[in-house]
Amino acid sequence: MLQVTIDGRIHRFPADMPLLHALQQAGSPVPQLCHDDRLKPYGGCRMCLVEVAGEARPVAACAAGLRDGMQIRTDSPALQDLRHTQLSLLAARYPGQALAQQPELPFHRLLAEHGLAAAAEGGPPLPIHTAFRDDGHPYLAVDMDRCIHCQRCVRICDEVQGQFVWQVHQRGERSQVLPRDGRSLLGSGCTACGACADTCPTGAIHDKRSTTAERWTRSTCVYCGVGCQLEVGSRAGRVVAVRPADSPVNRGHLCVKGRYAFEFNHSPERIGRPMLREGGHWREAGWDEALDYVADRLGRIVVRHGPDSVGVLGSARATNEENYLAQKFARLVLGTNNVDCCARVCHTPSAKALKTMLGTGAATNAFDDIEQARTLLLCGANPTESHPVLGARIKQAVRNGARLIVVDPRRTELADHATVHLALRPGCNVAVFNAMAACIVEEGLVDAGFLAERVTGFAAYREFIRAYRPEAVAQACGLTAEAIRKAARLYAGAGPAMCMHGLGMTEHVQGTDGVMTLINLALLTGNLGKPGSGINPLRGQNNVQGAAHMGCDPVTLPGGQSFEEAAERVERVWGAALPGQRGLDLPGMLDRAAEGQFMALWCIGYDIHQSLANANRTGQALQQLELVIVQDLFLNETAKAFGHVFFPAASVFERDGTFMNADRRVQRIRRAVDPPGEARPDWWIIQELAARMGHPDGFRFDGPQAVWDEVRQVWPAGAGLGYDRLERESINWPCPDEAHPGTPVLHRDRFAMGQRAELACIDFTPTPERCDADYPLLLNTGRTLYHFNAGTMTYRTANAALSPCDMLDMAPADAAALGLADGELAMVRSRYGSAVLPIRLSERIKPGELFTSFHCADLWVNRLTSPLRDGQVHAPEYKVTAVRVERPEG
Repeated sequence: MLQVTIDGRIHRFPADMPLLHALQQAGSPVPQLCHDDRLKPYGGCRMCLVEVAGEARPVAACAAGLRDGMQIRTDSPALQDLRHTQLSLLAARYPGQALAQQPELPFHRLLAEHGLAAAAEGGPPLPIHTAFRDDGHPYLAVDMDRCIHCQRCVRICDEVQGQFVWQVHQRGERSQVLPRDGRSLLGSGCTACGACADTCPTGAIHDKRSTTAERWTRSTCVYCGVGCQLEVGSRAGRVVAVRPADSPVNRGHLCVKGRYAFEFNHSPERIGRPMLREGGHWREAGWDEALDYVADRLGRIVVRHGPDSVGVLGSARATNEENYLAQKFARLVLGTNNVDCCARVCHTPSAKALKTMLGTGAATNAFDDIEQARTLLLCGANPTESHPVLGARIKQAVRNGARLIVVDPRRTELADHATVHLALRPGCNVAVFNAMAACIVEEGLVDAGFLAERVTGFAAYREFIRAYRPEAVAQACGLTAEAIRKAARLYAGAGPAMCMHGLGMTEHVQGTDGVMTLINLALLTGNLGKPGSGINPLRGQNNVQGAAHMGCDPVTLPGGQSFEEAAERVERVWGAALPGQRGLDLPGMLDRAAEGQFMALWCIGYDIHQSLANANRTGQALQQLELVIVQDLFLNETAKAFGHVFFPAASVFERDGTFMNADRRVQRIRRAVDPPGEARPDWWIIQELAARMGHPDGFRFDGPQAVWDEVRQVWPAGAGLGYDRLERESINWPCPDEAHPGTPVLHRDRFAMGQRAELACIDFTPTPERCDADYPLLLNTGRTLYHFNAGTMTYRTANAALSPCDMLDMAPADAAALGLADGELAMVRSRYGSAVLPIRLSERIKPGELFTSFHCADLWVNRLTSPLRDGQVHAPEYKVTAVRVERPEG
């Protein structure tokens, strides 16, 4: 600790504390205009100057550190004069109307504190240039007559988002802060993260939709699995604003969806009362009628066809507590292990591979390790669009010296920053990573010490992997052998190396196998069990990790535990036996439904008709069901076509509980506003239905905290994660007791199943989905920045203006050969269905390949995708579909 004297008082501070923070902690804060804790010190505004004994001139507190024995004065007459003079110069060029309209802004408050007025309205315009204005963006407005040249917008766009939208044009008195193209935000690559508006002290850049909130409630984002912390602003019972909160996950940053795409919450299409379908038409009903109807119908089906004729689907948008109750309802009330969630179609292959090889089916390292890694291996993931805050951190890590390997068929934004980009042919993941492993073994790049201490099966693996030398497989994968070797050498030789992967790895017939080949690479090179390394799935939805982890999976129990590990403990806590029959996963349920052997399905927050692959086949299966219960915010596509009962659910802004993000943090969500009409939280609905079906015991909880306390009883690795602790800490599980600090890095000294992990010999088996003369092009699907999954939420916000619909990305050469132009509609046909999409020409797509997203219900891209599935866990193969493209008929 350092001893420092501030304004005559002695204080002690840690040696690494910035001077500015020390002054705030000591109760002697100094004014500041150019500083933001998210940015590097700048010292441009000179408002935070302090006098330091022994220094000839005042020192900028934002850019200075502490020294033992420092004597600091913060408010001398000379400093007051300096600040007053600087503010006077800024005020002389500042519009007085802005000051009157928004006195609460930081710069306006500072002027008021110093008794300064802005320039008189109607006075001579002092700026040499005409102030830039832009009102064309749906979320952000620009009024640069308010700009005081603090350059916070420029720096936060560079240093946090990495987009370089804001730039200083010209020099001296003629300098202006403008978008990159000098004309508009939309034309300058803006991603609408809102960081510039968030940091601007004057409102020169501001949120159009930001209404002054009456109350702010800390919570967790409802979109991707990064788990950004935020504050929800509410007024008169409505969500009116969202702003970032500081946390280890997002560090005071948000993306366009997290910050702005909240207006779905008050859409007029929200359903506020339960509904029953009669004679093909929906009618409103009370809760008692709807719940009694479902209890009676489910009870009759179970008696007539058996408990395994019914299934329950948990939700990535429901809380941990609600998913726990969903699987408990299936197992205890219905008597079946037929319970699943959307993890089945995304990262169940990751969980299976990690559980099988390392003993824990979750990410091995925390997101904070991005900044500790020397090399980042990014496989089948496009985080600047699908996980934008994480993508921004990766960009900044590369700017700060980390090497990046991108393995992706498309040239994504991060591929532009990569040392190596392996643009492999879709479906060849196993072959490529086997080839990298063959290079590492052949060239002696293995970590011999780690292999000796922590790995088994190397001798057999060495013999197996010889067949996958890069020279033997590169051409079939659409790569060169040298590119594969370059990536392998970089991953093995510039550690620690951190691997992150997305659905481009898992949504294949060899999805689980592909993740196992990544684990092989980490085992060979010793990139496990230490900071800056590991195998880390980028989970796509806010609580998809939690939904599966709470037991919404037919073969695992809460905590991701196997029946062998946890059945006895769960039965003791529940006071009842678990079903003995192995459960069906979602694809299995639909297969049985198509055969007429499965009768009822409860879909909680999951629009399976639109989002599952091969939508026509999904629809045929759903059509056979006697009872489809849909529980959601809106009447989704599953409900519209096949629902018999609709339960209106509360949104993320209208309930309490916890989510679990992709790096194993359990984080609170908190109710900010009331749900509309009679909508209720999922946990309430599940409990009420359980009581009506004769099982009130085991479902008598007075709220989410009580449910979570039961979760902690059946999940020993989460026992230390009580609500009181979650109020103030962000903790990675395992956390077995209240004194445990959490576990950011798994497998430090041993793996969950033992001291050693075994290398897996995984042969490459090409997908049966092949191009031919009738279907010569290969279609890949994924997400876009502005939308989320089935578009249920984002298309009910102004994000629809930023991205009106899904587009078919096509190489210019392919479009020319087909006589198609940019923006034209094209008919896309596969062996399974068709869709009409607008064409977008893109140099980032290789000839012979196509890409589209799947967010727009009107276009229904999943009518194209195939029925093929991962061989181990049945995840659909969304990433490889043979198609042809032609002009639409008529």
